[in-house]
Amino acid sequence: MSKVINIQLPVYQLCTEYPEIIPIMKDLGFENITNHNMLKTAGRVMTLPNGCRMKGIPLLKVIEIFEKNGFTINQ
Repeated sequence: MSKVINIQLPVYQLCTEYPEIIPIMKDLGFENITNHNMLKTAGRVMTLPNGCRMKGIPLLKVIEIFEKNGFTINQ
């Protein structure tokens, strides 16, 4: 069964529910995702689409990589 990720939820909530996405996100260029304090502060309000815009990372690339890792993306 696929794990469903709602990309409109805060990154902190996604990482709490699916901690296995942390290394995936780090590999995609979200290097601060491993900083626990950053995750607990900015991650509580930051969504994946907003983070992608800030970092200049294509959202479609993130969705593609998540899907390759067994996730279903709910937008």
